[in-house]
Amino acid sequence: MSTMLIWLYYFLLLIVQLAGLVVAIFQLPGLWVMLAGTGVFALLTRSHGYVSVTSILVLLGLAITAEIVEFVAGGAGAKKAGASKLGMTGAMVGGIVGAIVGTPMIPVPIVGTIVGAVVGSFLGAMAVELIRRREVGHSLRVGYGAAKGRLLGIGAKLTIGIIMLLITIVVAFPVGGRATPIMPTTIPYAPLTTLPVTLPANGGF
Repeated sequence: MSTMLIWLYYFLLLIVQLAGLVVAIFQLPGLWVMLAGTGVFALLTRSHGYVSVTSILVLLGLAITAEIVEFVAGGAGAKKAGASKLGMTGAMVGGIVGAIVGTPMIPVPIVGTIVGAVVGSFLGAMAVELIRRREVGHSLRVGYGAAKGRLLGIGAKLTIGIIMLLITIVVAFPVGGRATPIMPTTIPYAPLTTLPVTLPANGGF
């Protein structure tokens, strides 16, 4: 594989990593896109050994951790404020819609998406609880809890995503790697040697 092609794969990998990081804010599996991109790069460059199995397992562990943290943080804030299951669903849907709307409204990379997601979570949870119980105070508390939890979840997930990005940049950097492929393409030939034979002077008699 040519050096130019490997570098092309590397730059494409970085684009996938950045896109996955942004997508993760929308409560979509962006970190799993990052992991899959690294896995594809590892397969394409397996003869050079830039990305090891250990690196893939580390990234997998980080992605799982991020999903758990986001789920716990996002749901805990709304639940702690007294949200129902419908209220928590409203917070989730509102967060996605808010992220989509906020991205073009605030033309600052990632910032607009985060602000939109937090505000959307607040409005979504508050609206559902207001319709259910018609208590403004309770609905505001639930909305605030949902927004707080959403912000903490996004922060934790982005932090882990940035760690994954940095690890990928380092381990996939196309310099070094294995000096030789995993399996030799040819079997080295070792010529046979003839041992010297010495006969007795009298011919053995």
